[in-house]
This record gives sequence, C-alpha cells and structure tokens, in this order.
Amino acid sequence: MSLSVARRVLAAASHSSHEGGAKTWKILTFVLALPGVAVCMANGYMKMQAHSHEPPEFVPYQHLRIRTKKFPWGDGNHSLFHNSHANALPDGYESSHH
Repeated sequence: MSLSVARRVLAAASHSSHEGGAKTWKILTFVLALPGVAVCMANGYMKMQAHSHEPPEFVPYQHLRIRTKKFPWGDGNHSLFHNSHANALPDGYESSHH
C-alpha cells in the first residue's frame, strides 16, 4: 500500500512546474556559493601567511626514499615533480638559495 502512495507522490512531483528553479539557484549562488569560496580563499591565504617556510627536520628513515633504480630523467635522483623546498632526497634536503 505504501509503495503505491510513494509512486503517486513522485509522479505528481514530476509533473509540477519548475518556474522558480533558476531564480532559486541564482540566489543560492550569490548567497552561499560565492561567499563560501571567498571564506575558503581567505582561510587558505591566512594559513599560508602563518606557515613557517622552514622544511621539517630530516630524519633518515630506512623505509622512505628508497631508490632501487635511477629515474629516467635528470640526474636520476630527483622525482618528476621534485620540489627542492619540500621534498627531501635520500641523503637530506638540498641546500636552498632562498
């Protein structure tokens, strides 16, 4: 009995008009989405300003940075998207110029 009632409700809802739908999404965009993006950007900016730019202390764990063969690019020791400020090599961080 409840299944047939649910079908009637869903069928009736599918035939209703959607005249205010675009207006509702426009209001939601300007009231919720854009301020939400602005708050997230401000949060990211403030966290970036408060972040210390010193790399963490290097600890030579044996299970990390294992090189069984050289990478096929460059000197073979740097990964493809290597960042000398954030990624350590097997023997420690590279000396930075900054």
